[in-house]
Amino acid sequence: MKMNPAKLRDEFKRKICEEIDVEPEGLDRFIVYTPFMFDDGDHFTIILKNANKRWLFTDEGHTFMHMSYDEVDVSRGTRKSIIDQTLLNFHTVNDAGELRLEVPGEAFGDALFSFIQALVKINDTAYWTRERVRSTFFEDFRQLVENKIPSDRRAFNYIERIKDPEEIYPVDCRVNGSRRPLFIFGVNNNDKCRDATITLHQFERWGFEFRSMAVFEDQTQINSKVLARFSDVVGKQFSSLGARERIEKYLDETLKESI
Repeated sequence: MKMNPAKLRDEFKRKICEEIDVEPEGLDRFIVYTPFMFDDGDHFTIILKNANKRWLFTDEGHTFMHMSYDEVDVSRGTRKSIIDQTLLNFHTVNDAGELRLEVPGEAFGDALFSFIQALVKINDTAYWTRERVRSTFFEDFRQLVENKIPSDRRAFNYIERIKDPEEIYPVDCRVNGSRRPLFIFGVNNNDKCRDATITLHQFERWGFEFRSMAVFEDQTQINSKVLARFSDVVGKQFSSLGARERIEKYLDETLKESI
């Protein structure tokens, strides 16, 4: 099928908006310019090309790459679930980070509309409210621990039932099976940092032997005085989930300890 850029441009303008343009780039390849953009002003990358005798729209991996610049993790948690559902809803596939949508028949305008909608909704997940982003942090934190610590050696939301029957001093995760258990805390704000500080102090007062570790959503956002008090009582700290390899190495070392 020989593509007519002018006809294609007219269909896109009619189906979507007037601020659409199409520019040929080599054989069977077109750059599609739209007014849709990321928060920093960069426009979405949209390419229409022929691959294996099928026309498709692709972002050539630009969307996820752009989101990664802002350290937006699209590979796990609630954000991944929303993105996966968005792709399904708009008939778009994620091919190793490249987003693609095949054009059904000659419905180029409809396909472009769906592809743009998918990109917009995926990009929107980078700007969720703080409350929603916080929920992904704890899901990602829990997933990391689950992936590294066998189920028979971990207890989430651990409570010392005898000493704390009113459940005032919870531990996000207790890792068992070593001479001293490891208490792990996910810390996403000042209040959680204060609560973890109080909990660690209390376990010390009870005379428990343990090690402790904290993973922050973003340590730079914690008040310096709050962080200083926490640093006095916690053992190992990781500034964010971005230190994943170091966190996993530390957990591996914990598992190797003898009982």
